[in-house]
Amino acid sequence: MQRIPGTIVTMFALALAGCEQGAVTVPVAGPPPSVGVAAATVREVTPSMEFVARVEATDSVDLIARVNGFLSAREFEEGASVEAGQLLFRIEREPFEAIVAARRADVERAEATLLNARLQRERIEPLVARNSASQSELDQSVAAQQEADAARSAALAALQSAEIDLGYTEIRAPFEGTIGRANFAEGAVVGPAAGPLARLVRLDPIFVTIPVTDRAMLAVRQAQTSNDFAPYLRLADGTMLEEPGEFQFFDPEVNATTDTVRVRALFDNPGGVLLPGQFVTVKARALQPEQALVIPQVAVQQDQAGRLVLTLTDDERVQVTRVTLGDRIETDWVVLSGLEPGQRVIVDGIQKARPGMIVQPVSSELYSGD
Repeated sequence: MQRIPGTIVTMFALALAGCEQGAVTVPVAGPPPSVGVAAATVREVTPSMEFVARVEATDSVDLIARVNGFLSAREFEEGASVEAGQLLFRIEREPFEAIVAARRADVERAEATLLNARLQRERIEPLVARNSASQSELDQSVAAQQEADAARSAALAALQSAEIDLGYTEIRAPFEGTIGRANFAEGAVVGPAAGPLARLVRLDPIFVTIPVTDRAMLAVRQAQTSNDFAPYLRLADGTMLEEPGEFQFFDPEVNATTDTVRVRALFDNPGGVLLPGQFVTVKARALQPEQALVIPQVAVQQDQAGRLVLTLTDDERVQVTRVTLGDRIETDWVVLSGLEPGQRVIVDGIQKARPGMIVQPVSSELYSGD
């Protein structure tokens, strides 16, 4: 008979002693993890879309001298507002006034020549009728009168051209706006080749040009079928202009280089807050609110297949639900498909929830929509 080693006997005895003192402890599973949930709710929302845009002047022009001469006067303050027709620059007038006087004298000379030619024709006509003068003499007198008449017309045209040049010595504002810096001092020689004297810009109203992607343009067109949209402006400091603008122009073709469509809106700018060249944010907002199903943004996740949320079944089990989203409204997403009103989505503790597991839902007041 084989003997059992003493060490084994000792271990067996200790085990029996332990059983007599108490039962062996078995690990017990903990409670399900708590997660914050919020219900998908239907509420009134105002659809909107945001775009980065650039401010452009409705009218701007470089003021250029049409005639050569000395700049005799500047009649404005740089950076000031000017009225349409206001005198801005004056070019020395005396040389042009002298040319006008000479051209008037040419007109008077041509009219005298014409008068003499007509009188000569009138004298010869009855002589020809009595055979006292030849027909060739009459023809010559008729031709002389026509030549004198043409010379008078040329003299009148030269006078008109001289008067136009004289008018160009006064440079006036073609429209109401803000005048920029003067590029020439008084006494400088200016002319068509000298470059702009100054730049005039109309600031009120003002344009905002929005480059919209082809996809966004389709979304705008689809949204406009059910609601009218108006553009609102947000400035660089985050402030919003109270008064909306008005969409005025949609480019009829897509820019092949940038794949964008140019949209232009008109805004009132009485205080000159908006300046050409500024970047602003345009928020195209619906004029009438509408009912939509919304969920908090924090509930939305995304993977390679698209956007998803974690929802709860009636027995508090986590499941993955694919959703199609619309606009982002403040801290919520508009849900186009995938969820029903009242369906619960996980908004807090998402990292603890796994599809198929049971959780303990806790209503999140922060996302309740109250």
